[in-house]
Amino acid sequence: MPEYPDAAYFTIAPDWICEVLSPSTRRLDQSEKRDLYAREGVLHLWFVDPDARTLEDFELREGQWLLLATLAGDVPVSHPPFDAITFPLDALWPEVIADAGKANDGP
Repeated sequence: MPEYPDAAYFTIAPDWICEVLSPSTRRLDQSEKRDLYAREGVLHLWFVDPDARTLEDFELREGQWLLLATLAGDVPVSHPPFDAITFPLDALWPEVIADAGKANDGP
């Protein structure tokens, strides 16, 4: 945003949106909200799924979402609009979450 507006809301669409999927919002995020983002001209959309530990990377082309990649594991992430940096996908999953899952596995 070239200048921070003095307003109660923004009229400029962001370049990138990241939705963290959850069971209660997955359908809304992957349908109505995705359509809204395309209509408003958001160029990049990521769906991060903490349960599946995946990242889906979409790019808007000619008004349609194109899936560029589905990432899992500890693969390096370097995707637009953040392709100037690289981070391992598993950096998104805090150890607290991993440790909580192990605690439920039993002795």
